[in-house]
Amino acid sequence: MKKIQILGTGCPKCKALAAVAEQAAKAVGVEYTLEKVTNINDISAFGVMFTPALVIDGEVKLAGRVPTADEVKKLLA
Repeated sequence: MKKIQILGTGCPKCKALAAVAEQAAKAVGVEYTLEKVTNINDISAFGVMFTPALVIDGEVKLAGRVPTADEVKKLLA
């Protein structure tokens, strides 16, 4: 099971990233849990300076932008 985390304070881009990540995970058929990390101290513990950020299984995959669903699918594969 993949652990997907969305790092961000709840801004529109953070919500968009969460939606894209869910759409991509469902499209590739992977089992996943989705967690939204909104605490600024928890976000900085990942070393992320720009939100939104996408973390998969504890590894920061991208930060500072909302990727396409296809990009996220590749990251999940």
